[in-house]
Amino acid sequence: MSKKTLIFVFLFLVIGGLSGVGLWMRSPELPEVDIEPIARRDLIAIASAPGTIQPQLSVDMSARQMGRVTRLAVEEGERVTSGQFLLEIDPVNLQTMVNRGQASVEAAEAAHEQSQVAVETARVNLTLARENLERQADLWSLRLVSREVYDQAVADVDLRESDQRAREADVAGAAQRILQERASLDAAHYDLSEVTITSPIDGIVTRRNIEQGETVVIGTMNNAGTVLLTIADMSILEAEIEVDETDVPSIQLGQRAEITIDALPDETFTGYVTEIGNSPIQTQGTGTQDATNFMVVITIDGDIPEVRPGFTCTAEITTGTRLNSLAVPIQSTTIREFSVDATGAIVRPVGTSEPNGMGTANVAPIAFGNNLRVEELEGVFVVRQGIASFVPVTTGIAGERYFEALNGLTEGDLVITGPFEIVRNLNSGDPVAISESSSTGNDGWTGVSGTSDSGSAIQMRIGG
Repeated sequence: MSKKTLIFVFLFLVIGGLSGVGLWMRSPELPEVDIEPIARRDLIAIASAPGTIQPQLSVDMSARQMGRVTRLAVEEGERVTSGQFLLEIDPVNLQTMVNRGQASVEAAEAAHEQSQVAVETARVNLTLARENLERQADLWSLRLVSREVYDQAVADVDLRESDQRAREADVAGAAQRILQERASLDAAHYDLSEVTITSPIDGIVTRRNIEQGETVVIGTMNNAGTVLLTIADMSILEAEIEVDETDVPSIQLGQRAEITIDALPDETFTGYVTEIGNSPIQTQGTGTQDATNFMVVITIDGDIPEVRPGFTCTAEITTGTRLNSLAVPIQSTTIREFSVDATGAIVRPVGTSEPNGMGTANVAPIAFGNNLRVEELEGVFVVRQGIASFVPVTTGIAGERYFEALNGLTEGDLVITGPFEIVRNLNSGDPVAISESSSTGNDGWTGVSGTSDSGSAIQMRIGG
């Protein structure tokens, strides 16, 4: 072979090699994705919400009589028992009313006795008039007296009978006046007893809004009056939490809950749901309402000596538990649009003419004249032979990092968990490369560290 021919072949090989390298360098790199195998786990769904600690029984003590506080026997934070004396309002005016009422009762009783004496007098006068009438009747029959004298005796009997009935009516009226005066006296005694305020329950004085010497204002239609003291029974405590409307349907009476109190950060308390509000909490003094919350009451187990009413807390209510269920990572779920037929079967991804990467088992055949509609389906991308395939998934309860997969997936499927930018732009049928962090190790596929252990309990805190 001539020297020129050798030079030509050498140049051809060099140019071809450089072109191949350039083409190889310009070829697009496959997106690297993180994957995790589908495994079975125990899932616990939790609804979390903030609130405050309140006693189940709390009594606001208000005065029913207006006056100056003359005696005050308790301090805020003091423990009291039922019937214990708390304070007294100046009783002078009400004691005067009692004395006046007592005098009125005695006067009414005296008037009643006088009426009874008058009845006896009228009865005697009537007896004398009837005896006189009998004598005048005998004399008239013998024509020993005039007709006028006889008629006068008859009229005198009628007069005495009327007088007796009048006196008997006076006795009944006097008896009613006694009852009336005694009722007024009882009311005066009751008003006098109201100036002495005692504790209605065993508990702790959690608030005292009055000082000795101050004047108490009683409540009216437009004025609530002065709340003197608040006594709370701290033996039974409740957590009143504000739950978002999206979590309320999953909460049921009797569900267990864990409560953490901000003032006691190192302790966790348990309880159960005893009340679920039917109406949303009304926000006072704001023109707009950012969120709709409902009041849920949790009764706390046991006693907490260190707690005070109004302490802020956070409650986590266990709303659902699934044992040994297929779990799909939350970050792997996404939404894609697909064309579906009248029966709801997937025909093809939106914007394509043929099924793309879904497989014949998941995609219905395209028939002429099908009435197609577009729907957004929730699902995950599964890596099969280097291809990302979108699989629609129906999810159940939500854990902290996993959803319950009700259908669409089987144990061992490799779902794409990230990165988010790649998953967001990924289409079914796109080729992908598995990142080194998701490569096969000694124990098989190792997605996120620690998530491949079957049976681990996963929790989710919603809201809060």
